[in-house]
Amino acid sequence: MKTKIKSTILLFLTAIIWGFAFVAQRVGAEYVGAFTFNGIRFLLGTISLIPVILIFEREKFDKSKFIKTLIPSILAGTVLFIASTLQQYGVEITGSAGKAGFLTGLYTVLVPLIRFVMGKKTSVCTFIGAIFAVAGLFFLCMTGDEFTFGIGDVVLIIGAFFWAGHILVVDKYVDNVSPLKFSMMQFLVCGILSMIFAFVLEDIELSAVKSAGIPILYGGIMSVGVAYTCQILGQKESDPTFASIVFSTESVFSAIGGALLLNEIMSGRGYLGCVLIFIGIVFSQLNTTEIKKLFKKQR
Repeated sequence: MKTKIKSTILLFLTAIIWGFAFVAQRVGAEYVGAFTFNGIRFLLGTISLIPVILIFEREKFDKSKFIKTLIPSILAGTVLFIASTLQQYGVEITGSAGKAGFLTGLYTVLVPLIRFVMGKKTSVCTFIGAIFAVAGLFFLCMTGDEFTFGIGDVVLIIGAFFWAGHILVVDKYVDNVSPLKFSMMQFLVCGILSMIFAFVLEDIELSAVKSAGIPILYGGIMSVGVAYTCQILGQKESDPTFASIVFSTESVFSAIGGALLLNEIMSGRGYLGCVLIFIGIVFSQLNTTEIKKLFKKQR
């Protein structure tokens, strides 16, 4: 019982850190470009995982295992680069941590839907979740009496597809590689790609980087290093479906963070949209078979 409580606490801590990371991204966007912000934070995240790897995955160098991990890491890191870039630009354009969190959270609905298109079995709950999510998206993007998609909304939604793609890539390879090493290497790939584009397309000023220092440190060390470690430890003793539902609350914490730290205020319709998207996210993670078993036990 104590182990399950500890596991649940770690899972919620992960969701809280990830949710408040949207606030860090929103503030960081005021000082540095998307590529610079992501480049530095993912490289910091890479470094922060080194001591974790030395503790949990310390072993002698194996060339075959390294090669087996390298190619999936490059693929996952490339998709992560695209997803994180679109997310950061979306946060910058919309200027809202809360809205960005909820639109990004649509990836939890998209993953099972994409798997359905690929011929995988998908529960009825997933389709119910998708309906709630689309309805929430409608209210979230209502401006006055009109339904309008801003550029930032479009960028975030496209980014959600790449986040879904990233999860599917990781799911395909994670059983055959060392999880932490795989994670560190994909972060390294993402960081390097981001810095390359930053040097080519953005003007990197040391003073601007210093001004964005706290958001970058939070995004790199806390969001990448600490949160990922909490995720690994938390999922060891928890059901994956339950873990997914807990992680989906990051969108809620992004809205809370935006309201508390950035004084972000949505319209009543916007908040209704957030609630509907959150319901959709949770529904998409439920298993129809498990729900039936639960009701049978109660009878």
